[in-house]
Amino acid sequence: MIYRHIATSERAFVQQLAVAYVNHGYWYYVTGTIPPHKDAIKVDDKLLARYDVAISKWAKARRKRQGLANVQYLRHGHFFVLIATRGLHPFFEQEGDNVKDVRREPIRFAGYSIGYRMGVDRKWHPSVRIHPVEYNGLKSFYLDLATRSSIEHLLREFRRIPFEPYAAVRRQLLNVLRAVNRARKAAGFELLPVSALRLRRRAVKAFDQGEEDTLQRAALASGIGLSDSGCKLSLRALAVGIPQEDGATPRGLPRCSA
Repeated sequence: MIYRHIATSERAFVQQLAVAYVNHGYWYYVTGTIPPHKDAIKVDDKLLARYDVAISKWAKARRKRQGLANVQYLRHGHFFVLIATRGLHPFFEQEGDNVKDVRREPIRFAGYSIGYRMGVDRKWHPSVRIHPVEYNGLKSFYLDLATRSSIEHLLREFRRIPFEPYAAVRRQLLNVLRAVNRARKAAGFELLPVSALRLRRRAVKAFDQGEEDTLQRAALASGIGLSDSGCKLSLRALAVGIPQEDGATPRGLPRCSA
């Protein structure tokens, strides 16, 4: 099994985090930013090994039945999140007070606020919305344009909004549109139609298949299996061109055996 964790884009990062992780009970998290001078792949390998993240779904299911927590790791660029389920795990001991609860403190990333909230149906759901700071700036920008721009220019600007229309984001964007139309109506200008907004979310591919293909080719070329996590991490080093020496990987992990 290859553990894929490098999101293809900001949009993919948000989708994977909210839909695949938060939605399935991963609520306890720490975030971090890898300094530009550090090798992100080395940091990935260190964290994956430290918290035994790269295990199979069957191993995760066994841990859950035993009351133990599972941890996921996700990165885009130099920003990463480690996020865990409820239960016992070294993650909680080592991270201590740094661990936050997404139900109380949403994750802020790329202008989004990603949390877990109770909806109008009285059920809990992942919540993806534009962060209040970004939202207020966005609203101010469009209100400034409302009575100073042609409808054609405004339509172009609305189409440039970069946020994916999750349910909460849709409500925010509709509020912005209504505010703009109130201002235009008071000035006697033509109103913008709802079609100015993109209100259907586009699902994206969370991970690049190329990374897994590279590792699989490296395994086949070397006659190496992918059964244990140390081997998987060693193969990641091999895939990016770092040789194994003296029976160990450059990360200090055990050498893979054929």
